Amino acid sequence: MESQIENAIEIAWNPTSDQALKAQAFDYLHQLRTDPQAWQICVGLFARTPKSTEVVRLVSLEIINNAISVQLLNTESLVGLRDALLSYVRSTYGTNQQSQVDSSSLQNKLTQTLTLLFVSLYKQGWESFIDDFLALTSLPGSGQRDNVAGVVLYLRILGSIHDEIADVLVVRQDNQVRSHTELKDLMRARDVGKVAQSWQDLLAQYGNQNDGIVEMTLKVIGKWASWIDISLIINDGMLGWILPLVGRSNDSGGEDKVRDAALEAFTEIVGKKMRPADKIEMMSFLNLQNIISQLVSSPPLSEFKNTPRYDTDLAEAVAKLVNTIVADIVRVSEDRSTDANTRNTSTQLLHDFIPLLLRFFSDEYDEICSTVIPSLTDVLAYFRKLPELPAPFSQTLLPILNAIILKMRYDETSSWGNEDEQTDEAEFQELRKRLQVLQKTVAVVDQELYVEVLSNLVGNTFQTLDKRGSQMDWRDLDLALHEMFLFGELAMPNQGLGTKNQPSPVASERLMAMMTKMVQSGIANFPHPAILLHYMEICVRYCAFFESQPAFIGQVLENFVRLVHHDHVRIRTRSWYLFHRFVKHLRAQVGNVAETVIQSIGDLLPITAEVPGDDADDDMSSDQTDNSADAVFASQLYLFEAIGCISSTASTPVEKQALYARSVMDPLFSDMEQHLPRAKAGDAQAILQIHHIVMALGTLAHGFSDWVPGAGSSNQRPPPAKALSDEFARAAEAILIALSELNTSSEIRTACRSAFSRLLGVLGSAVLPQLPQWIDGLLSQSSSKDEMAMFLRLLDQVVYGFKTEIYDVLNQLLTPLLQRVFGGLSEPINGTDDEIQLAELRREYLSFIGIILNNELAGVLISEANQGFFEPLINSILALARDIGPGSGNLPASRLSFGLLAKMAGVWGGPDVANISANPSAPSGTPTPVIPGFDQFLIERFHRICWDVLRDSQFNPSTDAQAKQVLHEIAGLEQAIYLKTGEAFLQHLQSAVFPGLGTDGNDFLRAMTTATDKKTFSKYLQDLLKNAR
Repeated sequence: MESQIENAIEIAWNPTSDQALKAQAFDYLHQLRTDPQAWQICVGLFARTPKSTEVVRLVSLEIINNAISVQLLNTESLVGLRDALLSYVRSTYGTNQQSQVDSSSLQNKLTQTLTLLFVSLYKQGWESFIDDFLALTSLPGSGQRDNVAGVVLYLRILGSIHDEIADVLVVRQDNQVRSHTELKDLMRARDVGKVAQSWQDLLAQYGNQNDGIVEMTLKVIGKWASWIDISLIINDGMLGWILPLVGRSNDSGGEDKVRDAALEAFTEIVGKKMRPADKIEMMSFLNLQNIISQLVSSPPLSEFKNTPRYDTDLAEAVAKLVNTIVADIVRVSEDRSTDANTRNTSTQLLHDFIPLLLRFFSDEYDEICSTVIPSLTDVLAYFRKLPELPAPFSQTLLPILNAIILKMRYDETSSWGNEDEQTDEAEFQELRKRLQVLQKTVAVVDQELYVEVLSNLVGNTFQTLDKRGSQMDWRDLDLALHEMFLFGELAMPNQGLGTKNQPSPVASERLMAMMTKMVQSGIANFPHPAILLHYMEICVRYCAFFESQPAFIGQVLENFVRLVHHDHVRIRTRSWYLFHRFVKHLRAQVGNVAETVIQSIGDLLPITAEVPGDDADDDMSSDQTDNSADAVFASQLYLFEAIGCISSTASTPVEKQALYARSVMDPLFSDMEQHLPRAKAGDAQAILQIHHIVMALGTLAHGFSDWVPGAGSSNQRPPPAKALSDEFARAAEAILIALSELNTSSEIRTACRSAFSRLLGVLGSAVLPQLPQWIDGLLSQSSSKDEMAMFLRLLDQVVYGFKTEIYDVLNQLLTPLLQRVFGGLSEPINGTDDEIQLAELRREYLSFIGIILNNELAGVLISEANQGFFEPLINSILALARDIGPGSGNLPASRLSFGLLAKMAGVWGGPDVANISANPSAPSGTPTPVIPGFDQFLIERFHRICWDVLRDSQFNPSTDAQAKQVLHEIAGLEQAIYLKTGEAFLQHLQSAVFPGLGTDGNDFLRAMTTATDKKTFSKYLQDLLKNAR
């Protein structure tokens, strides 16, 4: 069997093996993993002489490891395995003959096997585990730890034991946690003392001889420090070996793994969890401030700073240590159980460590700065919690704020807008966001200081700009503008920093002064693109400033009109959006400047559509750096909307507005006419050009008027004047021509639907006669269910907005519209996307019928023109109400359907012939429905569908929240039928429903006729269903 296993392993891991043979080999090895006897053969394969190949030995150990892990071995077998492996280890690693020692990968696997045996047998069966491997560290007859091979294996095992039983990052089952806790307790009682002594012996033995062993020892100490008695490490003997390694000088300037491992171990020791008083006592005993100060003043971090020899690895390691220390000091200071003496000591320690913290926070390397951001965040959060900041801490705020601001600055080696440095730029912007959080906290702790420092920074920068002009370093100007942009969080309302989101009056006043200085400074002519972008962003962010200072608007508008032509594509396209934002907000103040603006930016309006190449989908650019043709066109649309905004100011006569609209649209009409023949022939570029033109027309219309039909907002602008409406009617006609010719293209339909929604604001009721054409084009045979749903949502808005004028048009178009919709509802479903789209279409269809019923337009559903479609309409709603299968996803539509049926009962059922109250009277009078025979229709069709659902075993309102909502609507419909049909409904219940339930129905009738809230009746129905099943 041994040769079988060996052959199987060789075949399985031989890349040239036949695939069928390889599959058989893997199957055989997989079966071995469940064989309780296979481990014995595998031990032989691993330990035999002459040695098997490395892959055979590795796989043999893996099979053994699996057998231990899944507990295939009983205690007797485990002891046998122990003896076999211990014998092998002693013979291979006990004599320091390096030629016999296994490779690193085999040592790792062997260590894993021995660790699993430790977990299984240390409690009982291998109590001498530590002693056995500690003995290996000495050569026979020697009293020193002079067996290098044994030492390395011993240290590997210690590291592996920690990883297996004490690594807090590993998620374990509860029973494992208990078992591992017991093992740690047992080790502390039996062996941890001798293990700690062995570390000291090894550091003494190999401190100046073997860096590899020293590094391994330090890494093990760092691991074990978290769960053993800290006094075993923090003592003069151990520290006498560790601390010199922490500060070990490295003249070569290269990597020093020993020093890094010593620092990492020291960080773990210092960061060990303990009681507040013990933690502060330990920090004081170690004299940490002195240790770190010495490290900071060492040549690698001091003399070589700002040179290529600066040791960034050491700086990051020390920064990590400082971060750990400061975080622990803050934790002690915040702990309410901390006694007064400890708190005083921690306060002094924190004061002493803040300069060291800022040393690394201010480091030119962002990775080092980022290492201490967590602890600086803790410090500022602690300051924020204090009712009054003590004077020593108040004095630290200014250096902290200055350090934060300085880190916000681009360093001297960085550039802006360079495509090769996009990753660096993104990382720096991410760092700025983290720094912004810190800066906000400083503002909350000491608002006056924050306002003063930032005001001085911005003011001094503008003074330097006045003196030096374009010779000034753009990085300094960028910093000031960035801080000015952030300053608004204090100076503007509802930004989160002010008291109850109210702006600070002082900050608001300073911001006004900053804005005035910026606008007057000539900064808009600075040659660096980053500064120009900041300038525009700030003008938009603080455009409320211009409402009180309208004299500056003209100057800023001139700058915008110039900057929208900038050579840098990122500036140019971003400026189009910002220009639009600026004029949209200040529409009431800009005055009659549309003609000048249109003439100035007219050269940017011609549209040139570019069909994306095959690799377009591979472009992973961020929004900020996306310069693709689609992204540029999306930005270009903002220019059209901006022209609409600036052309429709209150001071511009309507005739002029119409003229400006015509001057922009006529070239678009000509362009569309020119491209339409090619588009009809299927030319992709021509189709895209038509798409872009339609989008531009719709966006221009939105700029002219964002009036929404039917909206009742107090700041809503009035409907457009007729002269303007007539002008955009031409745009609608042009779009409809393109739509009728190209409605097989989903891109064209999408653009036209977008344009239709935006044209509503400028066309007003003039859109109504065109509705049949819009429906013909947008609901073509090619339209998806998603498109139908979106268009129905638009029609909801039209019906609601023009409810007093739409009856005749709606009467004409309803049947053809519903025919298209029914076609979409009946299409077969292919996949999840189809299911989602169908659910959306059902919801929008039902909502559309609801809009008609709720806006006193129900007559259109039963008019002479639509009578023939009334029965299919009712049937469709009943079918959707009935479909409550758990896999259909139709419960929301079912709820809407029952709601509609109840609404129909109210609209067409005539006057109430019954009442629902706490003390109801008997029904009186005969039903007089609006539609003859509708009372019987309610009982025979609407009532029946309620009970079809209630009797369906798939309907479980007690366990399904959506089904419960459906039940509420059913309860409401049953009550609505009762109100309209009275005695006839009661007789039907007595004869057709109650006998089937095996009840006299008194409880049902009482619940139905007295529940003024349908939820009460719904609760009764839910209990009825539960008891009946």
